[in-house]
Amino acid sequence: MGGKLPQLGYPLQVTFARKILLHSPVSDERLLEPFVEQCLEDQVSIIAVFGEGSRRLEDIIDEIVVGDGSQPDRFVCTTSHPNEPFDDVLNMLNHWELERKDPVQEVRL
Repeated sequence: MGGKLPQLGYPLQVTFARKILLHSPVSDERLLEPFVEQCLEDQVSIIAVFGEGSRRLEDIIDEIVVGDGSQPDRFVCTTSHPNEPFDDVLNMLNHWELERKDPVQEVRL
């Protein structure tokens, strides 16, 4: 059921959790588009970008999600956390949709 996410030239089988903590900076911004498309396919609920440059990465992710605006069903909540302690961001994610008890998945691209 998982899709393919090209990473460093090698396709990986990945199915993402509904809550993603994306570490910033990323090694290659070209990995963002396939990552976001896979998140949409896997019905990820939130992508929280943590670290230096996270606001800019959040904007790029939002642009990928919205695209040309012709598909209003494309949605994932995004947040950026450039100066917050890691534990605070993780706590926020753990409490996101708490009733579902979904795990948080850390991602480094």
